[in-house]
Amino acid sequence: MSIPKPGVYQKGEINLQQLFSSVLGEVSDGSCGAAAFFVGIVKRRGRGDVEVGNLFMESYQEHANRALERICSEVKAEYGLVFVGVWHLLGMFDLGEAVVMAAAAGERREEVFNGLRKAVERYKREPALFKKEVYVDGSETWIEGA
Repeated sequence: MSIPKPGVYQKGEINLQQLFSSVLGEVSDGSCGAAAFFVGIVKRRGRGDVEVGNLFMESYQEHANRALERICSEVKAEYGLVFVGVWHLLGMFDLGEAVVMAAAAGERREEVFNGLRKAVERYKREPALFKKEVYVDGSETWIEGA
């Protein structure tokens, strides 16, 4: 599997487990001493400690894709990394399903950890991503800072 560009993808369009393996293969050429990954997973308790049944993600895709590519490029340069990627899925998700994966790789673990954290914090704020928690009681809420 070739590594898709950072961006948003419909659920099922890319496989995050295969993507994980592909990224590891990409950075296993001896140029990196560390690789780190973040996977965002649908959790049972939502905002306000309400029990979540599902999570719905949507996006203004053109804006989100540009923002995610920019974030990855800037974080890579800022921390001197070999690789940075963020892939966010869209659609309806059940509890325990992965919704997003971020990856960073570089020569040293400190830069890799710091760069990964920066990429995750920025993807939560900058791209046009919209999250709706659907609760087990049938109510739902759109959440800021997806």
